[in-house]
Amino acid sequence: MKKNSQILKPRPKLSFGDLVLAVSSCTKNTKETVATVADLLASGKVRVQSDGKFLRAKVC
Repeated sequence: MKKNSQILKPRPKLSFGDLVLAVSSCTKNTKETVATVADLLASGKVRVQSDGKFLRAKVC
């Protein structure tokens, strides 16, 4: 094995509710929570998946 190789671990399957709960535990109010979740979805850092298909999240 090479020194620089990376072992990828399977990611846990988390729900959208888990995302909201994690973000809300770090924010001051619901407006900030919504803005942060919307930013994560719009930036592509977080993707929503349904039945194995990735969905585009429309952020209004």
